[in-house]
Amino acid sequence: MNLLDFQAIFASLMLGFLGGAHCVGMCGGLCAALSLQLPPHISRIKLIILMNIGRIISYTVIGLLFGLLGQLGSEYIFGNGLRQFLFVVAQVLLILAGLYLTGFFTIFAKIEKIGVPIWRKLNPIMNRLLPITTIKGSLIVGAIWGWIPCGLVYSVSANAMASANAISGALLMFAFGIGTLPNLIATGFFASQVRNFFQQKIIRILCGIIIILWAAWRLFRFFYAG
Repeated sequence: MNLLDFQAIFASLMLGFLGGAHCVGMCGGLCAALSLQLPPHISRIKLIILMNIGRIISYTVIGLLFGLLGQLGSEYIFGNGLRQFLFVVAQVLLILAGLYLTGFFTIFAKIEKIGVPIWRKLNPIMNRLLPITTIKGSLIVGAIWGWIPCGLVYSVSANAMASANAISGALLMFAFGIGTLPNLIATGFFASQVRNFFQQKIIRILCGIIIILWAAWRLFRFFYAG
C-alpha cells in the first residue's frame, strides 16, 4: 500500500465507524464499566477521551508491528506473494465480520478467541489500575483495553501486514481507531442508549451488508479488475 493510499485509510476509518454494531457489543460493557469508576473530581469527558486515546495508541502500535512484519516478510522471505495472500485473508475476515453482524454466520466469534490468551495476561494488570484516579492511569488502562480480542482489529491488522510497510500499517490502524471513537465515546456517557441502538437487528444487518459489499468489491478488483 502506498503511504498516500487514502482509499485504504478511509476504508479503515469507515470500518471502525460501521463496526460500532460489533464494537459496542464487544467493548461497550467494558467502556461503560470503566466510565462508572472514574473519579468525580476530574473531568469525566477528559478521562473517557484519554482512555480512548490510549486504546488508539495501542491500535497504532499493533499496525506498526504488523506492517513491519509484512515488510520484512515480503522483502526478505516470501516476496510479493505474501502481500497478496494477506490482502485476501483480510477481505475474507471482513466478510466473516459482516456476516457475523447480520446474524447469519457466527464462526467469527470463534476467530476472536485467538487473542484470549494475551488478554488473560493483560486483564489482571488493568484490574490493578482500577478504579482510575489519574490522567496517567486513564491512558494506561486505555492502552491495555486496546488489546482486547476483536475480530475487526484482526481484519485491519491483516490489512496492515498486507501493506508491507510499518508506517502504512500504523496509519491503517490509527484510522480504524479514529473511526471507532464516536461510538465508544458515546457509550461512555450513554451506554444503554447506544447499545440499544446498535442491538437493533436492522442496524446490525445494514452495517454488516456494507462491510461485506466493501470487502467483496476489493476482492473483485483484486482478482478480476487488476
